[in-house]
Amino acid sequence: MKQYFLFSRVLPLSLGLLLALGITPYLNAGGRPQTSGSTQNPASTYTPLTFTNYGRTVTIKALPKQVLTLGPNCTETLVALGLVDYIVGNSLKNHSRGPLPEYVQAYQKIPELNYGSATREAVISSGADFIYGIDWEFGGDGLDVEELAGYGITVYMNAAQTVEQTYQEIRDIGKIFGIETRAAAYITDQQTRIKAVQDKIAGQAPVSVLVYDSGNDGVFTCSGSNFETLLIGQAGGRNIFDNLTEKAWITVSYEEVLARNPQVIIIHDYDTPSVEVKMAEIKGNDMLAQLDAVKNNRFVIIELESVLPGNRLAYTVEKLAKGLYPALF
Repeated sequence: MKQYFLFSRVLPLSLGLLLALGITPYLNAGGRPQTSGSTQNPASTYTPLTFTNYGRTVTIKALPKQVLTLGPNCTETLVALGLVDYIVGNSLKNHSRGPLPEYVQAYQKIPELNYGSATREAVISSGADFIYGIDWEFGGDGLDVEELAGYGITVYMNAAQTVEQTYQEIRDIGKIFGIETRAAAYITDQQTRIKAVQDKIAGQAPVSVLVYDSGNDGVFTCSGSNFETLLIGQAGGRNIFDNLTEKAWITVSYEEVLARNPQVIIIHDYDTPSVEVKMAEIKGNDMLAQLDAVKNNRFVIIELESVLPGNRLAYTVEKLAKGLYPALF
């Protein structure tokens, strides 16, 4: 991840939950849950929709047919909602360790737009009419939203900073594609699973955590304003740098890390540098080697896409909680 960020499991829904919500499930060729019948806002009678999307007004005049998902979290969110057949390209696989097992078959249908960040040329020539993309892909040296609008491409940004904002994005996607019931069921499943984790860890003292994305002249980590800090809190942890909030991603000195002495180190897993390289960096660093987390071999490995806002809220809280409180799971 490194400098990219300086610019800003789900298991299929249980049969019982789906039936309770009045949904008849089946799995299509993509291996994803579907509801029977047509969408609630079919293309032939589409009612224009207007949303406030993090300060922008977004109007959807017709059902999107050619969708780009810029960011692995955005791609998997649409796949989890049963919308894979709309996706004509995705990006940022360099920030991914691949889809959750239940979505592998569906992912095989999705063309790669760009391995890394989406390029202007690739987006414009894609034939897309809609983008669901993570916010750092836009502005600055990234894509120009207004220019894309001139090519008939509507952008809905993924930029949630809270769990509720994430749920709102899912609700909005549900409205845009006429699958409100499916989206609501998905959210209910996430909420139920997160509550189950929190009930299990209730009464436990928070575990102090260092997020290790990468290291060089210090540790590149997440601050208190980062979405990952929120997920750590949901799982019963506390980011040792939660008091720093000016930027989402920060570099802190080894001395600062040693002074705060975390009980657990969360290591991000993506293409390069590998987890093995990062582990060697930590254990080979004279200061980091003094940390209680290192002495006690308390490491939790998490895929980078799992700490981004999207469909993996419950999956991530479950995985982190198991790493923070292994005796309880």
